[in-house]
Amino acid sequence: MGTKKKSSLLRSGLILSIMTFASRIMGLIREMTKAAFLGTGLYADAFSVAFMIPNLLRRLFAENAISVAFIPTFKGYLEKGDDDETKKETQQFINSTFTLVTFLTSCIVVIGIIITPLLVPLFCKKPVDVQALDYLEQVKYWMLQKDEITILTRIMFPYLFVISVAAFFQGILNGCKIFAPSGFTPVLFNGIVILSTYILAPYTPDPAIAMSIGVILGGCVQALFQWPFLHNTGWKVCFTSLKKTFSNPGTRKVIALVAPTIVGMAAYQLNDLVSTFMATRTGEGIASGLQYSLRLQELILGIFAVSIGTVILPDLTGLANNKKWEEFNDMLIQSLKIMTLISIPVTAYSLVTGRELISLLYRGKAFDDTSVALTLGVFNFHICGLEFIALNRIISPAFYAQKNTKPPALAGIISFISNILLVLILVHPMGGNGIALALSIASFINTVFLFIFMRKMEAMNVKKVVISTILYAFKMIVYSVIAALPCYFLRPILLNTFAGHGKLIGYGLPVAILAVVFAVVGILELIITRDDMVKAIIGKFRK
Repeated sequence: MGTKKKSSLLRSGLILSIMTFASRIMGLIREMTKAAFLGTGLYADAFSVAFMIPNLLRRLFAENAISVAFIPTFKGYLEKGDDDETKKETQQFINSTFTLVTFLTSCIVVIGIIITPLLVPLFCKKPVDVQALDYLEQVKYWMLQKDEITILTRIMFPYLFVISVAAFFQGILNGCKIFAPSGFTPVLFNGIVILSTYILAPYTPDPAIAMSIGVILGGCVQALFQWPFLHNTGWKVCFTSLKKTFSNPGTRKVIALVAPTIVGMAAYQLNDLVSTFMATRTGEGIASGLQYSLRLQELILGIFAVSIGTVILPDLTGLANNKKWEEFNDMLIQSLKIMTLISIPVTAYSLVTGRELISLLYRGKAFDDTSVALTLGVFNFHICGLEFIALNRIISPAFYAQKNTKPPALAGIISFISNILLVLILVHPMGGNGIALALSIASFINTVFLFIFMRKMEAMNVKKVVISTILYAFKMIVYSVIAALPCYFLRPILLNTFAGHGKLIGYGLPVAILAVVFAVVGILELIITRDDMVKAIIGKFRK
């Protein structure tokens, strides 16, 4: 029985990894569509701001409430048994929580739509120099930007409602150990947004409105797609009175569980809000450039961080539950080394070929050379934080495996405060590049404090973990520089050779050839030095 359960978990983990990777690919294609239609101009910035507001609330409340509070409580009901009385209690809990989610999100959506004109000016830089020769043009741009953000925000604010319903359906399905439908919905969402942009753009005042309509349609599809699978579980989703909602013991437990975690989650999610706020007030195109860069970075993370984490982290949890702390520390060190083995070389390769990667993915139509240069500057500073973001994906769950959630939340708050201060310091001399650099430094600070908080955990050998990780990181930096050198000198030759043959050949072939050269040199270095992590990675992926 245990073997079947383990096999089922591994299969579910593999399915989720594939779905996540597919979602990242579709998300990148969505950004490519956005780049083609909106570029890095006024409409691109307006869409980035307008989508960020409901999306931030979705991440903060809907996803957080479902994963941290609803699913554990729902599982608790399921574990009580399957007699009629227990089923009745569980059904009442589902109805009460569904009513709570829809009631609160409806209120937020209505209030958000009403106060949008009051929020929008925060993200628009009003001209102040009346003596400037182009002052009237600046005023005209400011008013146009403000009106566009207001329209797009009001179109997309209801997305919070539909995606919260979709997240609630996902919580029930995941509680019943059904993962595939929910894992596939982000792929559907991105596909709907892409199709809507292409189909509706000719019939709307501007492409940003077409893309915003796609967001609402995509959110609706995410909820509707899960409905048949939810129906098959036997559980119904119905409304109940507000009195029963707020008096239901399970729903009250959900509220009590989710409230403390919002603080830590808010600190992490508000980094994006602060970055966008400063970007829109710094200059045209910076906010959208940041989003293009982050999407590319998220794709890179999705390729390895999600899959490796899916395989390794259940092992960490099992070792913690069985108090096998020596093996726990060894597994943690191995996990951090594997992340380092991949993230530092990827960073070095991206720094060499960043312009070609961005041109290959985004260049065309509204995304011109200026857009490429703007996004490249931001991307170079974003990618420097890849190692620390990847490490955080392992270190934080190592605390969760020991049922200790406070240190990661506190580290997130410190990182958030650091990001705000750094943005204020760096944005004026460096513009959008300073915002990206601030986020990378804040990720580094988050990693440092997670290591510091390890000292309070008796089970974790902090000295061994930190020294092993730092030494291995230094080794990977040296290896990556050596592997990047031939690519650096070969790059201009390849670009000249394939220039004038279209985007796919002109940029795609140099990117592919340089990737092969970089990988061959790097693998040879690892083989010659008999790096033990290579064997570990092969073993994990075979598993």
